[in-house]
Amino acid sequence: MASAVERTDDLVREYLIYRGFTSTLKLLDSEIKTDKEKGFRVDKIIDQLQQLIQSYDLTGLKEYWAYLDRRLFSRLEDVYRPTVNKLRTSLYRFYVIHTVQMKNPEKTQEFFQKQALELQTQPEWRDWFALPFIPAPEQNPTFSPYFSRQWADTFLVSLHNFLSVLFQSSPQPVLLSFDNEVQRVTSVQEESEQLRQQLFALQGESRLKKDEEMVHHKLPQYVQHMDRLSDTELLNPVFLCLSANLMVFLPFFFFSQTAKAKDPPSTKDLKMPTVSTVTVDLATAHTRQRRHHDHEKERKELFSKLPPQSSEKKNDSDPDTQTEGLPDQTDSTNQTRVCEVGGASVEQPFIKLSQEEYIEHHSSIMHCRVDCSGRRVASLDVDGVVKVWAFNPIMQTKATIMSKSPLLSLEWAAKPDRLLLLGSGVGTVKLYDTDAKKNLYEMTIDNIHLRILSLACSPSGTSFVCSAAAPAAQSGVVTEGEARVSPPVSGQLLLWDTKTVKQQLQFALDPGPVAINCTAFNHNGNLLVTGAADGMIRLFDMQRYESALSWKAHDGEVYSVEFSYDENTVFSIGEDGKFVQWNIHRSGVKESEYLLSQDAVGPFVLSGYSGYKQVQVPRGRLFAFDSEGKHVLTCSSNGGNIYRLNKADVGLESVLCLGGHKAPVVTVDWCSAMDCGICLTASMDGKIKLSTLLAQKP
Repeated sequence: MASAVERTDDLVREYLIYRGFTSTLKLLDSEIKTDKEKGFRVDKIIDQLQQLIQSYDLTGLKEYWAYLDRRLFSRLEDVYRPTVNKLRTSLYRFYVIHTVQMKNPEKTQEFFQKQALELQTQPEWRDWFALPFIPAPEQNPTFSPYFSRQWADTFLVSLHNFLSVLFQSSPQPVLLSFDNEVQRVTSVQEESEQLRQQLFALQGESRLKKDEEMVHHKLPQYVQHMDRLSDTELLNPVFLCLSANLMVFLPFFFFSQTAKAKDPPSTKDLKMPTVSTVTVDLATAHTRQRRHHDHEKERKELFSKLPPQSSEKKNDSDPDTQTEGLPDQTDSTNQTRVCEVGGASVEQPFIKLSQEEYIEHHSSIMHCRVDCSGRRVASLDVDGVVKVWAFNPIMQTKATIMSKSPLLSLEWAAKPDRLLLLGSGVGTVKLYDTDAKKNLYEMTIDNIHLRILSLACSPSGTSFVCSAAAPAAQSGVVTEGEARVSPPVSGQLLLWDTKTVKQQLQFALDPGPVAINCTAFNHNGNLLVTGAADGMIRLFDMQRYESALSWKAHDGEVYSVEFSYDENTVFSIGEDGKFVQWNIHRSGVKESEYLLSQDAVGPFVLSGYSGYKQVQVPRGRLFAFDSEGKHVLTCSSNGGNIYRLNKADVGLESVLCLGGHKAPVVTVDWCSAMDCGICLTASMDGKIKLSTLLAQKP
């Protein structure tokens, strides 16, 4: 709801400016600044309450809670009144405990003096009036639980969840549903376009079937089945005699079919074809018919709900007609449900329905990400060119971003999903609106740490994390002859607010400031995991804004890190070529470890003429999970590989090779927002393959 309110406020501002209502606009801005509901942003409401408690403003705290009660809680049903009273009691206790912890007995006594008339009749406060007179209340069995950090966190989380559910379930004005209506209309249009494409395909298939039936009905029986005759039958004298008669018959046969529509030609205009000419025409017609028959068979297998019956691939009868894109199509249409792994037959979990190619980039890809809705893709190459493109129903470029300063990282904003964060090599981050095709803000992160290596947006959309590092001696792409020096590079990790466009805080990086290569949030934004150039993985608590765990994960840099599906573990890929699963509840205990080839880890090498080799250090995501977290997509030398995750002693099972690339794949992404999974594989030659997968349910 907060994002909808923010979007609506912007629309109202734009309308007032368009109408010239400047005084109303000033009044609106002043009211928004003093808005006690903070634009329905729960985190800001919690911050306001904590600020009043820390400043010992008891009167302001009571007035603010009374405003929330009058504005929000009074609209609830009576069944929720006990919950509101418990939250108010816990808030007052939180204030009292804070005064005791800060050793401010005057504020403690002031609280009980002002609240005596209200609280003395409530039985839950009966023992609390003795609190100011107890020497060490934190050791008293009655009050010791309230002095623990666990109780404070539980209260704040409970209040946060209560307000969030309240905002989501409360009735909203029609204007706030503008974004939802736009998304609904867009999805309806896309669905309509898909149905239209399917209708055209079915109409074409029906037309071809009618033509085929017409030809089989009109031609003699021995002409229909000529392709079934063997070489010995073709050399039979009886067949040669029939063929000679057929050569004379065919011109008159086709002439009789067109005589109804046109006047019969004169005898001089009618030329009798030779036997050799008619034989070539028959062979050409036969070849076309075979191609059409094979194509129709492939289409039926692709659209059929039943699995394919054979695991053997059929070769094309005419190898001269194979095109460059035919292997991908043949591979996708002849996918089988059974594959051989270690000599045993296992059921294949995915079918590759199609594979399309995006070719608008002219240099190696660094990043390639799908937005949260699964409708658009943003890709960044080493030349600093960003392409925003859609693939449903057709592949089409929506926006092209060319920056004067080099770009090193990108990330989609969670809410609204039209915004794109772009990190540069000069210490700035741009907030780009892909719909309006313009920069909204340009934030200066740091003047010393100029390289923005990684960006991660919180799922709530209210903030984002950015990793800034000092300039390095080399760029992302070097030649083979250059030495790859990796001294400790200084860096910092910052948290920025997307609404105020201001820095909130800087995270402490122990044992020292180091460049953070990769970052990732969990599903609700309460945890942040990072991988650094010193081989360390750090887990941050985003409610306390402090480091919760850190451990040595790899020998060398950590290139990519992600949470698992259940978020009890994290996976990482490092410079040492290891793909490791870590338990975050047991101080980073290693649960499983898999060895990957250099093609999946990097550095990635692309050979050229005269012995020239281009080497690219990993920058983008090196692996991605499916919607259930049971399979992982990794890079390879000619495409993406999908593995089934097993225990460490079993290893990774290869279930599908996407293929299709002629250069090493350097980054991948897997989106399951649509009905069919979308896998993106981007390579060093600037090509991006979009593979559509259909999950086989057991």
